[in-house]
Amino acid sequence: MRLADLPPREDLFAGRIRLLDVARSVDRADLARLLAEAFDAMDAMLADATDADVAFVPLDPAATDSADGRGWTAGHVVTHVTAGLEETSAAASTLARGAAAEGRPRYEVPWESLTTADAVRRRLAESRRMCQAFLETWPDEPHLDNVLTLIPSLGPLNAPAVLLLSLGHATGHLPQFGEALRQARVEGAVTG
Repeated sequence: MRLADLPPREDLFAGRIRLLDVARSVDRADLARLLAEAFDAMDAMLADATDADVAFVPLDPAATDSADGRGWTAGHVVTHVTAGLEETSAAASTLARGAAAEGRPRYEVPWESLTTADAVRRRLAESRRMCQAFLETWPDEPHLDNVLTLIPSLGPLNAPAVLLLSLGHATGHLPQFGEALRQARVEGAVTG
């Protein structure tokens, strides 16, 4: 499985596809590859980014948290995506080990603190390490019958399904991340 093979969000929320069913064919090694693919994609987009690129505030007509159409900086997208991946990696570890997963173990690095390309790269590397480490806490025979309901319309999710949900979310933000960097580079070329 690749990130491109994840079911479309609209199919999940319309109930046409159950994430728990998709997760039946996914194991810990698959999840490790998918996590690597997601982080590799962000690292690749960030490869030539400058400090000005990651701090640039793009236009985003789809932005719902801005009255003036301003979007999230690349650094903001990274803090949001990494917080989700870390949260679900922790929850998936808890479920896989047979323990009850309660609450949301979420922490989001303040996006305002990521003002340089190096800081964004370090955040991605740190998050990759943390997410992969959570996968290493899974037992050899994970408790796949242990579930958590994060979003009622999606129903109960086991450890792989929880992480697949977050990987789908991260994948959905990749175009936003790329677009923020693209606009920054265009702006830099115009003003440079």
